[in-house]
Amino acid sequence: MKKKRKSHIAGEGKCIVPNLLKQNFQADHPNQKWVTDITYLPYGEKMLYLSTIMDLYNNEVIAYRVSDTQEVHLVLDTLEAACERRETHGVILHSDQGAQYTSYAFQELAKEKGIITSMSRKGNCFDNAVIESFHSSLKSEEFNTQIRVKPTNSIVLEKVESYMYYYNYIRPFTKLLFSLISLGQFTPKGVLSAYSFTYIRTGFRAAVVSSIRFTTVVCGASWTISGSCLASSEI
Repeated sequence: MKKKRKSHIAGEGKCIVPNLLKQNFQADHPNQKWVTDITYLPYGEKMLYLSTIMDLYNNEVIAYRVSDTQEVHLVLDTLEAACERRETHGVILHSDQGAQYTSYAFQELAKEKGIITSMSRKGNCFDNAVIESFHSSLKSEEFNTQIRVKPTNSIVLEKVESYMYYYNYIRPFTKLLFSLISLGQFTPKGVLSAYSFTYIRTGFRAAVVSSIRFTTVVCGASWTISGSCLASSEI
């Protein structure tokens, strides 16, 4: 007799909550609005699942977990990591209506942390567009341009970790640097005194920035950005 396929996710329930976000992806301060989602990572030796929570104030990824199952513990672990050392009372956490998020276990943990849950309308990906777009970018930039060689699961994990570091700590500074250049803040007269980029190779491509450093003189102060650190010293 053919074994019946498992259709129940441990902790699954039907706690459907209203859509409080209503596609308003702007936040006035940190820990006001979070969004979360799970995406498939079908690139390694076996299927992996990435669970991510993002703060809409600055689109920072505040927590993520990767697992070889999409049981409810995956979203519980991600939420626990996001809440660590943060004030979470009153945070709106938006998700889709996946079984993990409608589970009693997830809803109870959110309530325990003082978090107000919100859910997309059924089948409407636009209600959670920011994190859907982030996961799409991660896949297209880290995996979909690869030579078709099956990486190991450990390489998949390394690539996810590298992309998260780049997205949180390097991307904002590169964006700032090129914005200043386009605005004419850096001139040939020496306003920009030094800048350099260092790249590292991970997996099969060389596009992850491991460090960035540039120094410029603005209003009599020397500003240096290095990695994730912004420091100022008078000159």
